[in-house]
Order: sequence, then C-alpha cells, then structure tokens
Amino acid sequence: MGAVTLLALGNGAPDVFASVAAVRGGQPRTGFGAILSAGTFVSAFVVGFVAIYAAPFAVDPAPFIRDVLFYLTAALFLFYVYLSAEIFLWQAIGFVGFYLFFVGFVFWMDMGYNSGSKIKSAARGEVGLVNNVEVHKGLEEMDCEYGELKGRLEDRIKLKFGFLKVLQKIPKAWEVPVSVLLKLTIPQISPSEWSRFYQSANIALCPLALLYSCKSFMPLNHPIIFLFPNSHFPLWLVVLFGSCSLAILHYIVEKEPPETEQISVVIVAFVMSVFWISFTAGELLNCLVALGVLLELSPALLGLTVLAWGNSVGDLVADVAVAKAGQPAMAMAGCFAGPMFNMLFGLGTALAIQTADVFPEAYELHFHVSIVVAFVFLLLSLMGSLLVVTWHRFRVPRFWGFCLVGLYIFFIGVSLIIAKFSV
Repeated sequence: MGAVTLLALGNGAPDVFASVAAVRGGQPRTGFGAILSAGTFVSAFVVGFVAIYAAPFAVDPAPFIRDVLFYLTAALFLFYVYLSAEIFLWQAIGFVGFYLFFVGFVFWMDMGYNSGSKIKSAARGEVGLVNNVEVHKGLEEMDCEYGELKGRLEDRIKLKFGFLKVLQKIPKAWEVPVSVLLKLTIPQISPSEWSRFYQSANIALCPLALLYSCKSFMPLNHPIIFLFPNSHFPLWLVVLFGSCSLAILHYIVEKEPPETEQISVVIVAFVMSVFWISFTAGELLNCLVALGVLLELSPALLGLTVLAWGNSVGDLVADVAVAKAGQPAMAMAGCFAGPMFNMLFGLGTALAIQTADVFPEAYELHFHVSIVVAFVFLLLSLMGSLLVVTWHRFRVPRFWGFCLVGLYIFFIGVSLIIAKFSV
C-alpha cells in the first residue's frame, strides 16, 4: 500500500511538477515526452538491470499482474487520447480518478492478503504446538540467515557510503547557502531542531513564497488599499508587512521550543517543500528550453532524454539497491507504481488544469511522431514483461533483462534519428 501512495508520491513529485510546469508553460510535448520516456526508462532499463543482476527470481503473481495491467490500461487510454488530438476536462479528471481507483483496489487486495496471512499464521501456530522443536529450529535458522544478510548489507553500505562521504564534502561551498535558504522557508518539525530565529523567519517568508507561487492567478503588484484610504500598495508589500509583524511578535513571545510536534508546522513544512519542488521543476524546464534553443533541439527530444533521465535516476538507484539487498521482487514491484503515478496523477493534473482554462472546449494536442514512438516502446516493454514473466510461471529470466535494456537503447536510437530528420 505504501508503494502506491507515499513512496510513489515521494519519487514522483519532481515528475508531477515538471509535467505541470511544461504543460502550463505551453510545452505539452515536453511534458508528454518526459513522462513517457521516464516510464520507458523505468519499465525497460531499470527492470532490465534488476533482472540482469538478480534473475532468476520469483514475483508474486497477483500484485504483478495487477500493477502491469493497470499501467498498461492507463498507457493505452492516454495513447488513444493523444491520437485523437484533443482532450476534454472529464478525460483529464478521469486519469486522476483512475489512479485513485487503483489505490483503492490495492488497499482492498492488501486487506485480503492480510486476512489470509492471519489464517496461515494461525495454522502455523497449531503445527507449532504439535512439533514445537522443529518450529524453534526453523526460527533459529531464519535468525542466522537474517544476521548474515544484515552483516553483508552493513559491510557493503559502509564501503559504499565511506566513499560517498568524501565526495559529499566537496560541494559544501554551495550546500551551506542552499541549506540556510531552506531553513528560512521550511519549518523544522522536530522540537529538538527548533530555532526561534528560523521559526520567526518562516512566519515572515512563507506567506511571500506562497504568494509568489500564485502569481499566475494574482499578480504580485496588485494594488491594495492599505493603512490610508487613498493610498495603494502592491500586494506583496502588504503581505510582507503583515508577515513580518507576526514574525517579530513570535520572536518576542515564543522563547521555548514546543514539547511535541505540531500538526500545523508539519502541514506548513509539507506545503513549502512542495513549493520548492515546483519552483525547481519550473526552473529546470526553463533551462531545458534554453538548451534546446541553443542546440536547436526539439522540446520533445529534451523531454525524452535529459528531463526523463534526471527525473528517473533516483528510481534506478533505489530499485537496484533494493535488488542488491536481496529483494529483487520488491524492486520489480516498485518499477510500475511510480511511473503510473507520474502518468495518471502528474500528467493528469497538468492536463486537468489546462483543460479547465478552456472548458467547455477541448484542449488541442499537437501530433509529434516522437511521442508516438515513446508510447509504442512503453507498451512493448509492459506487454513483453507481462507475457514473458507469466510464461515462465512468474519467474523473471535473466535473458529478459538483456532484452529490456536493448529495447531501451533501441528506443533512444530511434528517438535521436527522428529528432535529427524531423522538421
């Protein structure tokens, strides 16, 4: 359940806001290309790497078929909408609703699995009463195996992160100002990290940051009658004056940290984290547009390559690390829920916002062959994994990992050729 909710939200937040920024910025091809290529990257390249490293391994049949079929259905629906060259508001909302239905379906299945596991546990308890000695032996063997696996993982982590700690000391010159800026705008939720100065700075700067994020709906320099009847001040100045007044009052009154975490602080911290993710995604998109103008590259190609790789490298590192930790089936399962969240919730939200602006008319989608190619390769990777793994009785063979990696390399080659000869 956590893989399709919190984990998917954490991994997919940059993709969601990158898609919203692309579509809202008049670059829907970039948004489509990034989401589709990221999905192909994860479902082909990442799954292929996991299979090459850990295969053969078994997957749980019901969750595997569920995740792949839902993702395949969502991709086919989006492909149909794209080929129709227009999308209505109800269709865009349907993407988000389909993902919510998927989450509910997963929750229902988990409830069934939990009840089934309780019955199995009760049966095991009865067997243990009959033969208690064998049960204890089995538990001791499991503890030994767990201890050995834990020891190997700790050795690998120490070796890997020892080198990473050395590299992490290099960018301290720019990390410190960024850290200070984040502390000034994102409240610390832990009472042990509470600071009266930073808490007061949060009160002063957070409203201004949120006002900046709403500038497309409300201009920052919107005139407001404030203090004097015939005087007009810009909206940002009025907000800054009010927030600074509250910040000064907070600094004078509050001198001790709270005893427990406060739900209001947690909510503000979450909202401000979302703001910075959205702001960073927008700036990343602007950099990609500038790079495309300088190198004379199409926005679709940039979305298919640079933006997709940047948003999906975290999935590659996380899933390969899980596979190395001895859980390849878990890594395999994580390769479908995250990209599906990005497609349905991320792109669906972006299209819903855009179609709401032109409601009741349809939002026009411009055809580009590179987007169609991305759809085709995504569908090929999903259908291929479903057929091959099912044919091998839900065991992932190693050769299929090489096939998926080769499929993704072929996809990149075709995309580059299309970008070179497209007008």
